[in-house]
Amino acid sequence: MKGSLRRIIIALFLFGISFGYVEAAVVIYLRALYEPLRQRLTPGRAPGDLFPLLDRDRMVAEAPETGRLLTIEVIREAATIVMLAAAAMLVTGDRELWLPAFAVVFGVWDIAFYLFLKLWIDWPASPLNWDLLFLLPVPWVAPVLAPVIVAMTIVGCGLAALYRRVDIGPRQWTGLMLGGVLVILSFTWDFQNVLAGNQPRPFAWWLFLAGELVSLGSFLNAFFTHRAARK
Repeated sequence: MKGSLRRIIIALFLFGISFGYVEAAVVIYLRALYEPLRQRLTPGRAPGDLFPLLDRDRMVAEAPETGRLLTIEVIREAATIVMLAAAAMLVTGDRELWLPAFAVVFGVWDIAFYLFLKLWIDWPASPLNWDLLFLLPVPWVAPVLAPVIVAMTIVGCGLAALYRRVDIGPRQWTGLMLGGVLVILSFTWDFQNVLAGNQPRPFAWWLFLAGELVSLGSFLNAFFTHRAARK
């Protein structure tokens, strides 16, 4: 089992790192594609800044092909999650191991994505730089540090659950889901302001950290309760 688990973890890391590179390359291409339009529609904005977001109607009016490209980009984001989930399913071949495997590959992918962006275009300049994380169903925005913390947390929890199967009861599942909702809420807290073409307001760290603590605490409770029961 140990040899099999080692191969699973290596495969998850290799896929996550490789896919993180692909994702970073796509973002670099998109930035190069949209930068001339962004400079035209938001004069005075520093090159490479993501905010304020471009208004979709203005973008389509100035460059009609961008409407189709934006739709393609939203679908690509959804397809990325499906690919990561499928990779975890194929590598483990075990329904009970799928979720922790998905957590590992997702977290590794996200961390690798930012590392490759830093390597190739020296972005972000700081862990507190704002990033546009996701577009479904509304924009998710946060300082880069926040998704990296989430990624590191789920990689650690995923590895722990792969090495020792964890029985998660209804109470712990409730805590995990509540924590996840709080984290997502912190990412989408300001979406209306961002969609209006404004700079993001200060990030809701209090909400984010509450979600992190609730989720991590629920997992650790399940992990150590299961360990004590086995003893």
